[in-house]
Amino acid sequence: MLENLDLSLSIPKDEYVAEITRRQIQLRELALQVYARKRSVMIVFEGWDAAGKGGAIKRITEKMDPRGYSVFPISAPNVDEKSRHYLYRFWLRYPEDGHLAIFDRSWYGRVLVERVEGFASPSEWKRAYREINSFERQMRDYGTILVKFWLHISREEQLRRFEERRNTHYKAWKLTEEDWRNREKWPAYEEAVEEMLLKTSTRTAPWTLVEGNDKYFARVKTLTRLVEALSEALDYKPLDPFLPREKIVIREKPVKK
Repeated sequence: MLENLDLSLSIPKDEYVAEITRRQIQLRELALQVYARKRSVMIVFEGWDAAGKGGAIKRITEKMDPRGYSVFPISAPNVDEKSRHYLYRFWLRYPEDGHLAIFDRSWYGRVLVERVEGFASPSEWKRAYREINSFERQMRDYGTILVKFWLHISREEQLRRFEERRNTHYKAWKLTEEDWRNREKWPAYEEAVEEMLLKTSTRTAPWTLVEGNDKYFARVKTLTRLVEALSEALDYKPLDPFLPREKIVIREKPVKK
């Protein structure tokens, strides 16, 4: 599935700036509709290390009312969370009606990092596909809008971004020893990703695969897909801010003689 993605796709910067601005304004309008209609939204980002998840999330939220969304960067569970079912901490982060929850990594860690690193037994991560599909079906049955993204980059592009982070002072904090260790297990992670996509891309909760070698293209595709998903779920078409509006003609009242 991943090998069929065309990672050479790109767009020029001027087109990117115009398109990303259009989608950001539309997302702000849609977020207001989410609040007015008391719908909950969950947006899930998964992808390779340095694939651009944080950059995409930043563009999604840039023009939104900060009171209307929450971003959850998911890392290893704490002691309390380890003593409970792995989905427990995600139920705690379930958005209230009228709000958006954005996950930078998610419950899919059970079938990705926990599978590859051996933190979950084979019986646990194999059972998780069914558990996750049930979890997402419950959300959709409640009326939650669920959108899932996998950001894909090539192994060569990941290396280039790692080296850029290592050599750029203000980006160095993003790169850890764990990132390098994970990179060594690329084939194992790729196998886990393929199986995850196959077994959890359902009719009600499909994955959107994003070609991410070009960051501009990836961000535009992500925001465009999100606008489409929210528009469809809300049955609401946001205005295109760049299309000319009809001129409003103000007619003066006739003067009485």
